[in-house]
Amino acid sequence: MAGILDSVNQRTQLVGQNRLELLLFKLGTRQRYGINVFKVKEVLQCPTLTAMPKRHPFIRGIAHIRGNTISVIDMSLATGGRAIQDIENCFIVIAEYNRSTQGFLVSSVERIVNVNWESIQPPPSGSGRASYLTAVTEIEKELVEILDVEKILDEINPVSTEVSENVIDENVAQANTGRAIMIADDSSVARNQIKRALSPLGMEIHLARDGKEALEQLRELATQHSPLHEWMPVLISDIEMPEMDGYTLTAELRNDPALNKLHIILHTSLSGVFNEAMVSKVGANNFIPKFNPDELAEAVQQAVEAAL
Repeated sequence: MAGILDSVNQRTQLVGQNRLELLLFKLGTRQRYGINVFKVKEVLQCPTLTAMPKRHPFIRGIAHIRGNTISVIDMSLATGGRAIQDIENCFIVIAEYNRSTQGFLVSSVERIVNVNWESIQPPPSGSGRASYLTAVTEIEKELVEILDVEKILDEINPVSTEVSENVIDENVAQANTGRAIMIADDSSVARNQIKRALSPLGMEIHLARDGKEALEQLRELATQHSPLHEWMPVLISDIEMPEMDGYTLTAELRNDPALNKLHIILHTSLSGVFNEAMVSKVGANNFIPKFNPDELAEAVQQAVEAAL
C-alpha cells in the first residue's frame, strides 16, 4: 500500500485540464467510493486506535502517526452505514480538508484512476445515503460514489459562519446594495456556509452547483447586466466540481470578453503551495483555503471596493 501514492507528486499536470485522479476505496460492501488524490497525504494499515471519552459516535478513536494525533472517522458510520468491522485489517486514508488533517477509516483501498471531470455527474436526487454524495461517475461499468466530506466533517464539528464585527465595513455594505455575487460549489453545506458568512455584506447572492452551471448562469446574467463585473464583481468558486472544475471555469471566464473582468476567488478544501501556483496559471485573482469566514469576507470586500 505504501507505493500506491508514490507518483502523486508527478501528476499535477492533470489539474487545469478538467481532469483528476481518484483513489478508490470500499466501506465493507461492493460499492466503490472515490477521493481526490490531491487531498490524500498517506494511506496506512489501520494502527491501534485509542478510544476517547465523549467522542463523536462517528469517530472510532485517535491514532498517533509520526508524532501527530489524528482523529479517525468511520466513513461507513458517517454516511449512514454499519460500523466497519475487523479494523486492524482495514486502512486509514490520511487526508487534508479545510485546513486540518483527518483519518478516514475504510475497509479496503484499491487503486488510483484517471478520470475527466466531464464524466463526473451530480448525484441522483433522493434521500438517505445519497445526501452524502457530491458526485458520481462510472468506472469499468460500475458506479463510483464521491462523498461529500465537507458535510460529514460539519456534522462532526460544525463550522462557525459568523464574521467578526470588526471585519464588516458598514460603508462598503451600504454601497453593495444592488450588487451581486456568485458562489459555485458542489457541496450544499459549503454553499450555505459561504452564503451565511457573506450575507452581512448586503449583496444579492447567486448559487451554482458546479462550474458548468456557474458558467451558464454568468453568460445569461451578462446579457441582462452589461458590463457584468460592475453589477457582479466577484465569483467565489470551489475547485472540485462535477462536469467542470474551478480551474477550467476560471480559464473559460478569462477567455470570454463579457466575463473576463470578474474577480475570481478560488475557495477550496484543497490547500497548499501547489494550488496557489495554479491560481496564477489559470488567471484567478485569489486562493483561500476553506473555511475562515473573516478571511473570506475581507477578500470579498477588498475586491468589491476595487471595483467601485
